[in-house]
Amino acid sequence: MRIAVLSIALSICMMIISVAIVTGFQKEIREKVIGFGSHIQISNFDANNSYESSPVSINQPFYPSLEDEPGVRHIQVFAIKAGIIKTREDIEGVVLKGVGSDFDWSFFQDKIVEGKPFTVTDTGRTNDVIISRFMASRLKLKVTNDLIMYFINEGQTQPSVRKFNICGIYDTGLEEFDKTFVLGDIHHIQKLNKWDSTKVGGFEVLINDFDKLDEVTEMVYHNIGYDLNARSIREIYPQIFDWLGFQDVNVAIIIIMMVFVAIINMISTLLIIIIEKTSMIGILKSLGTTNWSVRKIFLYNAAYLVGNGLLWGNLVALILCIIQMKFGLMKLDPSSYYVNTVPINLSGLNFLWINGGTLVICLVVLVIPTYIITRISPVKAIRME
Repeated sequence: MRIAVLSIALSICMMIISVAIVTGFQKEIREKVIGFGSHIQISNFDANNSYESSPVSINQPFYPSLEDEPGVRHIQVFAIKAGIIKTREDIEGVVLKGVGSDFDWSFFQDKIVEGKPFTVTDTGRTNDVIISRFMASRLKLKVTNDLIMYFINEGQTQPSVRKFNICGIYDTGLEEFDKTFVLGDIHHIQKLNKWDSTKVGGFEVLINDFDKLDEVTEMVYHNIGYDLNARSIREIYPQIFDWLGFQDVNVAIIIIMMVFVAIINMISTLLIIIIEKTSMIGILKSLGTTNWSVRKIFLYNAAYLVGNGLLWGNLVALILCIIQMKFGLMKLDPSSYYVNTVPINLSGLNFLWINGGTLVICLVVLVIPTYIITRISPVKAIRME
């Protein structure tokens, strides 16, 4: 019985931790990708996958009134342009992402490890930029250092040069983006591309609930007019979200294996208990107790064992998850996993369906071995004693 309780506890502990890690991993990566690209991007239809796109007029009927639509949290302008950072010793290809005065800094608030964010106004232009820790380390740059960037426009024989000041250094752990993006004032991209102040690269839309991404994207698409296109973050970075979706397969395999282990152990335990209590079964049946009533006694006992295992398994899993959340003892290589530590996402709904599902499946399956009770003869069972 103790072995059965232990197997249930270990199985449920493994299931909870597996789901917590995978959902935490998916949430962490998803939020980082959205932090750089928003939930939905609005741009011209002729915008290709390069970093040079046709401008969009900022004077749109949906800007900024789109924020009033259900599910939409914020809308902001942006523009991007490819460039090259040159220092005395190195050069690095990067992408300058220009942001406006309406930029939502909430994602970067806890990602800036040195310095501070810059302020964009509609009346002036700032030369401040923030770069990633990856770039700073690679190019040996620090806060307050000057940053020389070169940009090439179509038709130009000589590159345009801009001198920026590094006011902050960020670190998201998402190396694919950290080694690419420099954040700066959108007015620089407007001047480099010879756009006037009413032209931008597009609009970024932030929503309240990621689970409604497709629904809100469809709504936005029908509200922006025929000459503009709205793409969700899933469409912009399909390879990342497909990869995250594959993690669900790993969780499903682990859960199936753990439930199978728990069921096998509980069936073995229940059969042993039935054999040990054969004489009791014979006495009860000789007194007129029905087979189903006797079977329910053993099912109640099995439910108690499963419940006991669930209790201890939940307790251990919760303690381990909280320790990881608070102290981050288990580290990861950010170049491979995009995060520094194993992320944990504790959800009451996940606890509910894992525990409820395990309990129901175990009890339903355990009805089968109790069928042996119906084959026990009261006379033979009493003689066995």
